Amino acid sequence: MRVLVIGSGAREHALAWKLAQSEQVTDLFIAPGNPGTAQLGTNVDVPVEDIGRLVHVATTSQIDLTVVGPEAPLDAGIVDRFQEHGLAIAGPTAAAARIESSKTWAKEIMNAAGVPTARAERYSDFESAAEAALDMPLPIVIKANGLAAGKGVVIAQTHQEAVDTLRAMMVERSLGDAADEVLLEEFLVGLEVSIIGITDGKTILPFLPSCDYKRVFDGDYGPNTGGMGSYCPVPSVDPELMVEITRTILQPTVDELRNRGIEYRGILYAGLILTPDGPRVMEFNCRSGDPETQVILPLLESDLLELLAGAANGDLSSVDAPQWIDGVAMTVVLASGGYPGSYRKGLTIHGLDELPEGVIAFHAGTGQDSDGTVVTAGGRVLSLTATAPSFEEARQFVYDAVSTVQFADVQYRTDIAAREVMS
Repeated sequence: MRVLVIGSGAREHALAWKLAQSEQVTDLFIAPGNPGTAQLGTNVDVPVEDIGRLVHVATTSQIDLTVVGPEAPLDAGIVDRFQEHGLAIAGPTAAAARIESSKTWAKEIMNAAGVPTARAERYSDFESAAEAALDMPLPIVIKANGLAAGKGVVIAQTHQEAVDTLRAMMVERSLGDAADEVLLEEFLVGLEVSIIGITDGKTILPFLPSCDYKRVFDGDYGPNTGGMGSYCPVPSVDPELMVEITRTILQPTVDELRNRGIEYRGILYAGLILTPDGPRVMEFNCRSGDPETQVILPLLESDLLELLAGAANGDLSSVDAPQWIDGVAMTVVLASGGYPGSYRKGLTIHGLDELPEGVIAFHAGTGQDSDGTVVTAGGRVLSLTATAPSFEEARQFVYDAVSTVQFADVQYRTDIAAREVMS
């Protein structure tokens, strides 16, 4: 099969890396890709937002299956356009992708489906939101309704911080249109876990659970980011709890969407808090997580192509449930100094050809200068991922690699998966 992966980050590099292992994949294309994906297939210089040109690429290149990584083209209707042209594509339609692009609509779906989630109220003007925030117990979770590249959630520790955040979002429009409407939500206490599944619109097959680290600094301090590291699996989520999560959260959500005439096909991501009263949903995403994908796929023994093709075709009934390699995986994100604020680009990356055995460098914000040298080109630059029998060994492998792969002003967290070693 000829396969096209859409996106340019570490998630898409991991998808391409896993798909390239399938005996059924004969040709692999990535649009636009990065220097890492160029080693696996053919990069196509088309941005993810140019859906018309992507349709043209898929048609003229006789692509058998397209896999969409990021949320923006899904929200923009890339799946609808591809389907109109008779092209197989793994991902939800624009109507289904609202599960991520509209936090208020997602909350409506959860409430209708009986999915356990945090209590929340929606507001469309600053004055009403600020007044309500002043009466809420601390801390207060503030969520922009729309897409905000992983930066639309703030946990305000004081009422003044809540008001300042709402002013920045709704008056100063720091997130643009994403905060035309906001949710004020109760704060849930417990371990944050990412649960990702693949669905054909009828049934859903869960992947291994993973944990993501959103804050930029050790100890969960500093602003939220797109994710500074992750590990998989999560010992706190045993097989019995996974069955409960599938039964009470994943499947009811797919069923509620189908009851509304929306057959959700592709990856469904649930961000959960494991509270003392059971798992509660913080948010849904319409695609796989980043950096969670980078730790889930290295442990996947099954053929990813078969799973994605079954979802795209609306029939996973003949596909076996995912099988997994024994062991653990963890990834540490190497970010540019200053991220998630302003940062420099074009800095030479050293040591990529000297990675320790068992460590993979998934490229995120990288580019190449005129002589082919790999340089920094974004906030999150690389995801260094290791698999090992234990978290102790995985941490040793990854942080050895961190000392090898370097660039000026590099920043990273040193506590990824440390809680699993200490527990």
